[in-house]
Amino acid sequence: MEHHERPGEGKYLSLTSYRRDGTPVATPVWFVTENGRLLVSTDAGSYKVKRIRRNPTVAIAACTASGRLRGETVEARAEILPDSEGQHVDTLMKRKYRIDRILVLPLYRAVIRVRHRQQPEGKPAYLAITPLG
Repeated sequence: MEHHERPGEGKYLSLTSYRRDGTPVATPVWFVTENGRLLVSTDAGSYKVKRIRRNPTVAIAACTASGRLRGETVEARAEILPDSEGQHVDTLMKRKYRIDRILVLPLYRAVIRVRHRQQPEGKPAYLAITPLG
């Protein structure tokens, strides 16, 4: 029997934001949980940040590194945190993903650059995601 994780369990969170026309776009992200919210650090120039700025309604689910869902999808609300909260989020992330930051992150960034021909990550944006209901 397969174990179903709730959002906020495990290492990866599928974060679905919505394009202008309502098309859902899911992205696996690292996260930490604090005070009932899920905190995410991502590139400020990413499309998901632009979509969330326009529409804070998101859907979240526990997932694998490749984005395969491992549990129920839950509706949530995302907010972009002020930069002043960034250091706190970074500290929590470093604690949770100590090994992954050394082993996984450089490889992941290299793949993203090749796949999307993107520049290395610029300024970070910090998201707080609150599950609804």
